[in-house]
Amino acid sequence: MASDRMTVLVVEDEALIRLDIVCALEDAGFEVLEAPNVANAVAVLTAHPEICAVFTDVDMPGSMDGLKLAAVVSMQWPDTKIIVTSGRCNVQPSDLPAASRFVGKPYHPETIINNLSQMLAA
Repeated sequence: MASDRMTVLVVEDEALIRLDIVCALEDAGFEVLEAPNVANAVAVLTAHPEICAVFTDVDMPGSMDGLKLAAVVSMQWPDTKIIVTSGRCNVQPSDLPAASRFVGKPYHPETIINNLSQMLAA
């Protein structure tokens, strides 16, 4: 039943990368919402309180990057799990909100699915 599926927000400005992970997450049984940038992501989070996890890239256009989004999510939606990804910068644990995870690019979709499943089961 769709209402029993956990909802994940994918925030990625590169459409093909976003499509790939969205399809993989949907195939794994997640309900998936998408945002191409941080401003859109905040609007989606505000409109969809059922979101239980955010998977975000660091490098995106606009005034905020994925690390700033992770901080906002941690403060405004503290129960929401967060996974941050990047292929360009080396993210340190101290850069992330508590209980968040970093997965470097390129990643295998199964890695993201496994991380989300572990985080959401906790």
